[in-house]
Formats: sequence, C-alpha cells, structure tokens
Amino acid sequence: MYGVEIVEQSIINARENASRNNINNTEFFAGKAEVIVPKLYKQNIKADIVIVDPPRKGCEKEVIDTIISMSPKKVVYVSCNPLTLARDVKLLENSGYRLEKVQPVDQFPWTVHVECVILMQNCGIAGKK
Repeated sequence: MYGVEIVEQSIINARENASRNNINNTEFFAGKAEVIVPKLYKQNIKADIVIVDPPRKGCEKEVIDTIISMSPKKVVYVSCNPLTLARDVKLLENSGYRLEKVQPVDQFPWTVHVECVILMQNCGIAGKK
C-alpha cells in the first residue's frame, strides 16, 4: 500500500499508525500527488484500487492521466466540490470507468458543504491506448 500526502505531518502520523498496528506493507510519500504518483507509476508501481481525496480544485491532470494509464480495477474518489468531481468523473468515464455508487456525507451539519464519496469500476478498457 502506498500513501501520498502533501502535508508532512500527515505522513509522519500515517507511519506511526502503521507501526503501532504492525502494518509493514506500506510506504508513504510527502509531496504533491501530481509529482509523486506519476513517478511511482514510471517505477512500475501499480494499484488495484486507487483512493483520491483532492482539494476543491479536483485532481490534477497528471493524477487523472496516471490513474487511467495504471488502469486500477476501482477508483474511490472523495470530493468536497461537486463541480470538479463531475469533471473528473467524466474524464474517467471517457476512459472506460463506470460510476457504480455515490454517497453524500454531511460532515458539516448546518452548512451547505457536503462531502461526496464515489466508487468507479474499470470496465476493461481503461488504460488501453
């Protein structure tokens, strides 16, 4: 399992949690996903399932392109912005993924903000060029 996060303290916490729970099959990288994820893929590191939780601006093009090239079986996308979520879902759908489930999560009651978690399934053509 690989984790990428721009916030260094989150990586420190992830490593500590993995150690406390005797999880030894993890690697965590601090930095921008749009830089690290393509580098990992170029090292032939692939994933069966990709989970992304981008900022409000959505996934960077490099991340989406790498996910499509990597062709994981499933993509779980957590979003706080329905507009960028819709944009990225369309890109993934155009590359062979099918939207399977959508679950809104009201993490901020009494506000207009809603997180949305979606599951996309690879229909067998993603990553093929």
